[in-house]
Amino acid sequence: MVSVPGPHATYLNPILERHGHAAASLLQILREAQEHFGYVHPDALDYLSAQLRLPRARIEGVAGFYSFICLQPHGEYRVLFSDNITDRMLGSQTLMEQMCQQLWVEPGKASEDGLVSIGATSCTGMCDQGPAMLVNGRAVTHLSHQRVQEIAHLIRNRTPLDDWPGDFFRVEDNIRRKGLLLDSTLAPGDVLRAALAPGAADIVAAITASGLRGRGGAGFPTGLKWEACRLAQGAEHYVVCNADEGEPGTFKDRVLLTSHADLVFEGMTLCALAIGARKGFLYLRGEYRYLLEPLQAVLQRRRENNLLGACILGQPGFDFDIAIHLGAGAYICGEESALIESLEGKRGVPRSRPPFPVTHGYLQQPTAVDNVEIFCQAALAIHMGADNYRAIGTPKSSGSKLISVSGDCPRPGIYEYPFGVSVREVLKDCGAANTRAVQISGPSGVCVAESEFGRKLCFEDLPTAGAFMVFDDSRDLFEVARNFVHFFAHESCGFCTPCRVGTSMLKQTMDKIAAGHGTRYDLAEIEHLDQVLQTSSHCGLGRTACNPVLHTLRHFRPAYENRLKSLDFEPAFDLDGALARARQMTGRDDAGAHLKPEET
Repeated sequence: MVSVPGPHATYLNPILERHGHAAASLLQILREAQEHFGYVHPDALDYLSAQLRLPRARIEGVAGFYSFICLQPHGEYRVLFSDNITDRMLGSQTLMEQMCQQLWVEPGKASEDGLVSIGATSCTGMCDQGPAMLVNGRAVTHLSHQRVQEIAHLIRNRTPLDDWPGDFFRVEDNIRRKGLLLDSTLAPGDVLRAALAPGAADIVAAITASGLRGRGGAGFPTGLKWEACRLAQGAEHYVVCNADEGEPGTFKDRVLLTSHADLVFEGMTLCALAIGARKGFLYLRGEYRYLLEPLQAVLQRRRENNLLGACILGQPGFDFDIAIHLGAGAYICGEESALIESLEGKRGVPRSRPPFPVTHGYLQQPTAVDNVEIFCQAALAIHMGADNYRAIGTPKSSGSKLISVSGDCPRPGIYEYPFGVSVREVLKDCGAANTRAVQISGPSGVCVAESEFGRKLCFEDLPTAGAFMVFDDSRDLFEVARNFVHFFAHESCGFCTPCRVGTSMLKQTMDKIAAGHGTRYDLAEIEHLDQVLQTSSHCGLGRTACNPVLHTLRHFRPAYENRLKSLDFEPAFDLDGALARARQMTGRDDAGAHLKPEET
């Protein structure tokens, strides 16, 4: 066994014991180890390798996959500004530059004294109260020049985060319009008590009859999923709640977990009763670290009230409990099979399908994976009755939908509507004016122009995971699409070549156009890239990466063409410019030392 200095063994042993020395808990062990030291120390890797009986290379590979896990010191204070487009619209870039100047540090680097590092992260899930950032994993909202100045002063004085003004960390729900879900007054246990008598088969039948469909955008029938999982052969069945809402512009799950956590856990327990599961997981995105302790308190209260644990509500054989698994900064883990890989302590790389999680999910056992909103809606559907629930919404989209509204509007926040609400009605309710475009369902979704504001949010027309980003007539839609393209390139897991290379090429092409070197050839290449990514990417990230560009091109082509040169083609690499250093070294700058136009 590897010999490790005492301090490392001292803090790692309790972590390992808490997780039963299980290799499947590797990510959680790494995260907790980092919280002790600020980063994962090299000696800690050796010790974990010996204790978990895993190759050190595998542990390093897992740690390197997640952006919030650090293998090198990054400063006592790690500051990450949200780089989502709505934060940029609110001035986040200027604020980051201000903080860098005040603390004498370059973006993306740590200060020489090891005090602070300042960088960017994709999206913090605070789009309704930005600009926002994370400081050592804790969300700071409503940034302003004054607040940034105060934070820089606190960092210079090495003030512990617990002593910072509490107002800095205030996260508001910003619920603007309530409906079926947000108006619910169900008490913990109400739904479970009503569901005990009918039994598993009747629960699944009621969910199917209610027409409940997934709220992640794809809209897969929930009853069909639960039934397939219930009937699947396996030693154990599992329930997984996907709370890794990393899609820029989406923050509804944050609100549900803050104010309706009991309903989320009620829905998970209902699902467990329906499919015969004894274990469940809530996969909480790393940006919501601040919710971990409050959610654990809710779980403990439910255990004390016999709503979790053994013989729930006195029902023999009804044993079920929930553990919280905290993510570590990987958008791709929102994809259900990548999330399961992460739950198993691996890199969050999407699996090849089939087989599907309902038959081969967590630890290759039958697993029902649904998001936060669907578990709430499932509980409501059982409580109301299938017919009453199905009467709300549209024929193919029953129930209500939570919409996360952000961008150019005076009232950003959470709005709940029955399915079938028009884009125009949402814009009116949030006070938006002079709106040029709305991005539905985040970067991977659809950009609709003013002529389409009569379209409906429902599976028959505009399916959505919930993001509703508003852009008025002052916004450059090319820059919006470019930000989304950078997001996809940054978040590609790198597993498959089409996505890894294709998103990078798309990013380079958009940057080339932004720099004034684009041509019509580049626009044609984007369409060609889309065909390649659509047909050969391993998962949905690559298949949707070109959507922001293609949709804005269709509606706002002048935003692109105004940047193009009149040339038919210009190479992305300036070979003659690259030889400038050689000319300087040789002291030559005559015509013979330059490439002719036709040679470049």
